[in-house]
Amino acid sequence: MPVAESPVSRFPSWLRVKLPTGENYEKIKRVSSARNLHTVCEEARCPNIAECWGAGTATFMVLGELCTRGCRFCSVSSALKPPPPDPLEPAKLTQTIQEMGLDYIVLTTVCRDDLPDQGASHIAQCVRSIRSACPNTKIEVLMQDFRGDKSLIARVLEASPDVAAHNLETVRRLSPAIRDVKAGYEQSLRVLSYFREILPQTPTKSSLLLGIGETEEEVLESLRDLRSVGVSMVTLGQYLRPDSSGRNLPVHEFLPPERFDFYASCARKMGFSEIASGPLVRSSYHAGELFLKGSKADAS
Repeated sequence: MPVAESPVSRFPSWLRVKLPTGENYEKIKRVSSARNLHTVCEEARCPNIAECWGAGTATFMVLGELCTRGCRFCSVSSALKPPPPDPLEPAKLTQTIQEMGLDYIVLTTVCRDDLPDQGASHIAQCVRSIRSACPNTKIEVLMQDFRGDKSLIARVLEASPDVAAHNLETVRRLSPAIRDVKAGYEQSLRVLSYFREILPQTPTKSSLLLGIGETEEEVLESLRDLRSVGVSMVTLGQYLRPDSSGRNLPVHEFLPPERFDFYASCARKMGFSEIASGPLVRSSYHAGELFLKGSKADAS
């Protein structure tokens, strides 16, 4: 179903942020660039980059900078057959995390439908390398859907990340218009349910972008669907159009902070253990803090 074309363009006051600066920000940017590593913080133009990097959390994007899919909300460039993954990437990534002394890292990936295993072995190798050299660093894996292949999902999860994440992205009705044809709402729910089957003790996490034309009831339905497959951590944030090209969707609505507070309250009542909900929230926003709070809650 097409997305309603009634775009808004003027940013409200609650979406204005300062330009990223700071010692940690500059250091991570310099070191990751020197090793040709990609951070989704930069690729997705995240407004919280300085805040997260300054707090010792960073999100690295592995398997290259070109995706084989073309979701209409995403800023990552697409290609039918990107270059092969860098075999030295796990070692480079591990060395960078060691040098930075990062407490919590999120590994996300482009989709690599062109590879025989869609990149599952490479991701698992990255997790194992980091785990071996940086035992005190917590690792969250924000993974692709692997077209619903449970064996490939298991291959990644067997490396034992601390958090397993996959983003639902949007509500059921809008999913076909917003996400690549290889993705799907029900497929994402199945992927999230596999997480609980394979690693039942590992927290699972997902995210929704709002302001694309969804209704309140549709958001609540998506939250209920996520809880039904065992997701315990959720983030809700405002969709911001990466650029004005024809590929990326316009913003339908800028939700005020109060609406995000309302959705957070609803999610809490549904049983989510940890929720980050706000205009500037992204899937990796305060990821380390959410994990630690969730761990303490489970312990108590």
